[in-house]
Order: sequence, then C-alpha cells, then structure tokens
Amino acid sequence: MSDLSIQPVDFDDEAQRDDFLDLLDHYMRGPTGSGQAMSDDLRARLPDELRRRPTVLSFIAYWNKKGERQAAGLINCVEGFSTFAGRPLLNVHDIIVHEDFRRRGIASALLAHAEQVARQRDCCKLTLEVLEGNAGARQAYLNCGFAGYQLDPAMGQALFMEKKL
Repeated sequence: MSDLSIQPVDFDDEAQRDDFLDLLDHYMRGPTGSGQAMSDDLRARLPDELRRRPTVLSFIAYWNKKGERQAAGLINCVEGFSTFAGRPLLNVHDIIVHEDFRRRGIASALLAHAEQVARQRDCCKLTLEVLEGNAGARQAYLNCGFAGYQLDPAMGQALFMEKKL
C-alpha cells in the first residue's frame, strides 16, 4: 500500500502530537469509544504522560495522496510481560481508523506493523480486546490471525473485565 506510511508518534513534534490527539478524540467520540469528546485536561496532559512511559508505543498511519499527507489511523500498544512464557507481550490498547479512511486496509497495516514491532522485541504474543458488537473490527482481527484465548477448552475462553478506580 504505497499511499500509506506508518511512523512512531513523536510527541515533541507539534503537528504529529495534534494528529495523535485528533485521532484519539475522533475514536472517543464514536460509538465504540465513550461517545464523548476528549476533555481539555486530558488533551493537555496526555502527551507528557505518554512520554514518561517507555512501554507505551504509538504509531500513526498517514495517507499520502497527491502530495498531501493526512492522519488516517493510530495504534497504541503497551508492552506487558507473560509469566507463563517468561517473555514480553504487546497489547493493542487502541486502534483507530478515521471514518474518512475506512475499508482501505489501514487497520490491517497497523496490526501488521504492531506484529513486526512485537517480533523485534521478542514478544510471545500480541493481544487486544474488542467489543462484542463491533462486528467489523472483530472480523478484521480474525482476518489478521487473532483468535479467542483459552488455556483449557473445559474452562472456556478468557473474558476481559475491569474494575474502575
């Protein structure tokens, strides 16, 4: 896909920082986000918070057409550690494709990029979570080789849970 380039987010680059925040805000406002805009407080402090966390990796996909570069997608990943494998893992925390750029293979390209980074870091697996009702994303993840997680079929598949603090 020659019209697409993927690069790490440089939070010291104002234009790239704004692209990151705009894409994340776009996601947050949508039906698979919180349905609300990013707060001014979060927008102001998030880049500094992410700079301080070397285990958080963010990449922007830029669509290049006729000499114009547009921020089309974003993937945020967090490195964790598997005690069962004794190796790192990479969790896809957010994957966003702006609605103007959907159905162009951008999500697949971002996931392939995350997989390449995970392999370079000797990760044992790439993980993510998806809402049940997000059929398009679920199918995209299946097409990219993701599957439900279980250790023993008798115990069933793992469930993602949270406890807000």
